[in-house]
Amino acid sequence: MTRLFEILGKFDHESDCQKLLYAPLPQKLTYRETTVYKVDFEGDAAALEAFVGQVLQDPISQTLRDGETLAFDKASFTLEYGMKGGALDLEKEMILNYYRALENPAFQITKLTLRKRVYVFGDKADSKPFVRDICNPAIHTWEVKQAA
Repeated sequence: MTRLFEILGKFDHESDCQKLLYAPLPQKLTYRETTVYKVDFEGDAAALEAFVGQVLQDPISQTLRDGETLAFDKASFTLEYGMKGGALDLEKEMILNYYRALENPAFQITKLTLRKRVYVFGDKADSKPFVRDICNPAIHTWEVKQAA
């Protein structure tokens, strides 16, 4: 089975996109960034959700939600990116090391994928400058989801 968990900052707000990019944009755009954990697993789904809530989420400053649907439907587009399979991802390795140290977790993680989601807000937003300046083709994979 597979579950997607999205972590949002409770106190985060839309910020100016210009701080993400090297060249100025022709219009003012804002963004929000979240983290998505895709977990392929076997076993107890409730135990996995408890693990994610305890290990990956700070309940004071973050909200945990199902990542299957986008958190912000008013975004012009969403850029989702993460490390390629062969690239070293230290956060992923630390999560897996913590998981492996558990005595009886009641679930088995068969694959873990970490991704960042950048929600971009504003009229006529073009994803090309974001892909160019945020994603490194040598180490990242990415996907752009246009607003419906």
